[in-house]
Amino acid sequence: MASLLALLSSALWGSADFFAGRMSKKHHPFAVLGFSQVIGLFVGLLILVISGNWQGKVFGFDGYLIPGALAGLAGYIGLACLYEGLSTGRMGVVAPISSMSAIVPLAYALATGDVLSTLASVGVFIALIGVFCASGPELSQGMPIKPLLLALGAAAGFGLSLTFIAVGSESSALLTMVSMRGATFFVTISIALKFRTTGKFGRKDLPLLIFIGAADFLANLLLGVATTKGLISVAMVFGSLYPIATALLAFKFLNERLHKVQYVGIALAVSGVSLISAF
Repeated sequence: MASLLALLSSALWGSADFFAGRMSKKHHPFAVLGFSQVIGLFVGLLILVISGNWQGKVFGFDGYLIPGALAGLAGYIGLACLYEGLSTGRMGVVAPISSMSAIVPLAYALATGDVLSTLASVGVFIALIGVFCASGPELSQGMPIKPLLLALGAAAGFGLSLTFIAVGSESSALLTMVSMRGATFFVTISIALKFRTTGKFGRKDLPLLIFIGAADFLANLLLGVATTKGLISVAMVFGSLYPIATALLAFKFLNERLHKVQYVGIALAVSGVSLISAF
């Protein structure tokens, strides 16, 4: 169950990133990010009201409020770096490095008690290498400093966010995600007031913005739930496969040709996931 939830999380995350990256070419990345985060908050509140799931320790680092808020702020920074990087057209530089964010929560999980068999550990390594390759690293074209810094910022932000999600989800996955969006809501409002703009979105942009916000929220929620249903380390590796969905959508809708290294990466990722699942 945990593996399935994490894989579904990856599919939603990769889809949200793809469409957010496309929209960021027409609108400022911070506007796309902010608007989608607000939508995510409303989605979370709606789920909360419908489910009536208000239980969970609130305060303390073992509650959901503080880890949720920290996850939201770290994730906001990561998404800002990712959207800005994707909007430059250097997806092949930003996406692979940002996908290495799984290393942070993986290290946390192993340090706090997760134990993997030797074969499962090999599967984790293969899957992570596969995700990196599947993202289409443009190493042969050099590594410009701006995309590199954005990619590192995205990886650090996502890694910390995923770690705090795992911590908060031990109390309540849903309330942790709502806390995340609550924190980013205030950041978004502050930025909007400072620049006195709401992004200049039109009605035709709303369906896609709603999808991005809802998909991103649900991806976080599913991954949070997955960390409570099995090993955190395994859930995080499965949840890190989102760049594959982004690359496949770019192939489908933008006719971006997949390079040989991406085919190899997808094969490695699938092989690693299979190995983890088997052991």
